[in-house]
Amino acid sequence: MLDDFMTRAMLAGVGVALAAAPLGCFVVWRRMAYFGDATAHAAILGIALALAFEMSIFIGAMAVALIMALTVTFLSGRGYAMDTLLGVLAHSALAFGLVAVSFLSGIRIDLMAYLFGDILAVSRTDLVVIWGGAALVVALILWRWSALLTSTLNEELAYASGLNPKREQLVLTIALAITVAVAIKVVGVLLIAAMLIIPAAAARGLARTPEAMAGIAAVIGAISAIAGLQGAYIFDTPAGPSIVCVAAILFTVLNLMGWRSRTGV
Repeated sequence: MLDDFMTRAMLAGVGVALAAAPLGCFVVWRRMAYFGDATAHAAILGIALALAFEMSIFIGAMAVALIMALTVTFLSGRGYAMDTLLGVLAHSALAFGLVAVSFLSGIRIDLMAYLFGDILAVSRTDLVVIWGGAALVVALILWRWSALLTSTLNEELAYASGLNPKREQLVLTIALAITVAVAIKVVGVLLIAAMLIIPAAAARGLARTPEAMAGIAAVIGAISAIAGLQGAYIFDTPAGPSIVCVAAILFTVLNLMGWRSRTGV
């Protein structure tokens, strides 16, 4: 079954959807959309360093994404507005990464595959990495779910409950870095934030509990991956952007349905 490239691609897309869904809910709740974007952009620098030092691209991307996320967390509230800080670091990391890639002589690199994904080229090894990373992210979120939710709702309540919101932020940061690293092959660094945000945002109007929102977001993400791949195959369009387009269409349709039900139109 895994000899078929479309089967591997679909499994990879579903794996990323499962990792991105619960994390994306926290990104939406905490209004961290730009934070996820900045972390993803930093991954290009990690890819360049990994190729230069002949390391695993997964390790390189995850390490630099984690460093970026930790740097933003450390510098926030130290004289700069968060959006300004994220803008500087995100675009600087992306620019340095693209420049670093240009210095890699003797190494053939398909930059478009890293920017927009190359899900159709997913190998069995890539599947192991993607599903292993997804399992780790889901395990982290499940382990700290209650604490993360409390810290997200109210920091004072978290302190009163004996929790440390900074520690929970670190858990989210680690999970985000892992998700960025495993999603590069599927949708690329420029579209990772979309897979975090759009399914979660689409699920928001359908769910009555946080747990339901995470579950619905996972379903929407998986449907987007499978339908996007089918659409890319039929219409000969780029697979990664096609997946995001399907997610955006689902977001629009679900919101229109919700608006009509609220207004009685």
